[in-house]
Amino acid sequence: MAGIQYEIIETIAVISESTKGWTKELNLISWNGRKPKYDLRDWAPDHEKMGKGITLTKEELLQLKQTLENFS
Repeated sequence: MAGIQYEIIETIAVISESTKGWTKELNLISWNGRKPKYDLRDWAPDHEKMGKGITLTKEELLQLKQTLENFS
């Protein structure tokens, strides 16, 4: 992804791994030097390539957590 800089601050969880070695991860990432946000997406084994994902603030992540806990 040209022009986009990122730094994985913390790997929180590896959710799954494909047969090709890609992992779906929940990470805390700083995008383009900005304040880190929570990010859920697929990553190549070397973290050089990534799939589409979703980026959430802490408040959005907590709201999602609450929603999932109430989901039945």
